[in-house]
Amino acid sequence: MTKTMEAPAKAKTGKANHSTIQRRLIPAYIFLIIVSFLSVFPLLWMISAATNTSLDVARGKIMFGSYALENFKNLITQQNLWGAMKNSFVYSIVQTVASLFICSLAGFGFELYHDKGKDRLFGILLLAMMVPQVATMVPLFKMMSQMGLLNTVWGFILPSLSTPFLIMMFRQNSRNFPLDLMQAARIDGLSEIGIFFRMYVPIMRSTYAAAAVITFMNAWNAYLWPKVVLNQADAQTMPMLIANLSAGYSIDYGVLMMGVLFCSIPTMIVFFILQKQFAEGITGAVK
Repeated sequence: MTKTMEAPAKAKTGKANHSTIQRRLIPAYIFLIIVSFLSVFPLLWMISAATNTSLDVARGKIMFGSYALENFKNLITQQNLWGAMKNSFVYSIVQTVASLFICSLAGFGFELYHDKGKDRLFGILLLAMMVPQVATMVPLFKMMSQMGLLNTVWGFILPSLSTPFLIMMFRQNSRNFPLDLMQAARIDGLSEIGIFFRMYVPIMRSTYAAAAVITFMNAWNAYLWPKVVLNQADAQTMPMLIANLSAGYSIDYGVLMMGVLFCSIPTMIVFFILQKQFAEGITGAVK
């Protein structure tokens, strides 16, 4: 009888504690909602500004308008939108694929093969992260000019083809790669190249996804180096197109925001598709 009476009492006590915890979490939820709104507001304002006239944007109108089609037409007539989108896609995809291959191969070698001088070489490589890009701009431009690579995809991607950050990222995550698996593959007669392509690449796919997101975004949003090496109108990228829209005495803010919206869509799509793998790759998860 006593046990029968204690059960409802414990249930009521548990419900009371649960409701108390929920009430205590209300300020935290309110804070998170406010922070989330502040984080999303610039994106919402960008989309809203792309649907309004330049005068409405200058006045600070936040509500969505009905001028999106006109802004899109003006953007197409003023700038080579599709050509810039094509160039950005080609440059970014080629740089992403080439960088992933080279940097992952370097990280694979630095971590999984033993040599007395590799740590010294890696330390020298990390020193390159401290050299600002502006310091190498002039010699790089002279090199690309002498090689005839101005206004080409290779002139765009060669300076960023191998970055110390990506090599370090692959090396750090390669520490979770099972060495016993490599030794078993060697016993079975698999070559070192076969181990890299058939075992290392599939197991490290989370790291590849994170590196792909970082490299694609950096290549897509690059402005300074493309501005130097791509000096023809038919070779411009999306950031260069937006810079052209913001130049001059009279700026159409509606058209400018429409261009920014088109420039932001590809990177948002890539991140949303690979966000789970991105989080796993950043934390060093190995499948």
